[in-house]
Amino acid sequence: MGRDVLALLVVLAALVAGFSLATERFFTATTLRTIANQVPELVVASVGLTFVLLIGAIDLSVGSVMALSSAAMGLGLVRLGLGLLPASLLALAVGSAGGALNGLLTVRLRLPSFIVTLGTMEMARGLAYLTTRSQTLYVGEQVERLAEAAVLGLSAPFLAAVALVAAAQVALTRTVFGRHATAIGTNEEAVRLAGIDPAPVKIAVFVAAGLLAGVAGIVYTSRLGAADPNAGIGFELQTIAAVVVGGTSLLGGRASVVGSFLGVLVIAVLGSGLAQAGAQEPTKRLVTGAVIVAAAVADHFRRERTA
Repeated sequence: MGRDVLALLVVLAALVAGFSLATERFFTATTLRTIANQVPELVVASVGLTFVLLIGAIDLSVGSVMALSSAAMGLGLVRLGLGLLPASLLALAVGSAGGALNGLLTVRLRLPSFIVTLGTMEMARGLAYLTTRSQTLYVGEQVERLAEAAVLGLSAPFLAAVALVAAAQVALTRTVFGRHATAIGTNEEAVRLAGIDPAPVKIAVFVAAGLLAGVAGIVYTSRLGAADPNAGIGFELQTIAAVVVGGTSLLGGRASVVGSFLGVLVIAVLGSGLAQAGAQEPTKRLVTGAVIVAAAVADHFRRERTA
């Protein structure tokens, strides 16, 4: 993974250098801080999806679960009169419940995670609209303070997301849970033959992904000061893009949380740089899609070399 991380750092540095030469205002502290402070929810969700892809599964519901968690938080604060902590716990509970549903349906019923999470994506989005009555809930200053706290211009949510990346990378590489998840993604049948039940690990991974989608919902709500039922539309594609660009294999068995974090930064820098260069939305989507395909092709050849 060290070589992959180094390659991503080179790509990131090249993007920053290229956009700095192409535009006048890209390489400034303000721009770089703005990019960092806009990605915490994507970083948090990408950590969860990294583990999901590691076990050879997929989660398409992450954006909708984030929106539903945000809606639950808004409902708690605005309509139920809850304090910030209880409302935040409600959002986390909703996210965890979404992940548990994904895990149980996928693992216990042996259904394809693609189909399951495609269905729960629609269910969660519908619940978000019903919960908010299709209206944006403005939650007030007590939540906005979470995003306004900063150190050297970097927001508290971004710094917390970086700490999460570090902790998750340790969990992936230094714990039994991480080794079991990697082994399941590599060869699940071999794990069974070794006397290890893969089901609890796989369900735990989905629950963790849902929980982190709930955290992303809290971060999103605090950053905008509102719970929007339209939040996170297309978010799952951004998350998958970041994780795949970061070197995690779509076929399982290979992942890096640090790589996913750098993948988030690559996608964010690419989007911001293209915007400052005057690129229209279709062009930005074309370039981002090409980067994802290139990452998938690179993973294919990497697997062939190691096979």
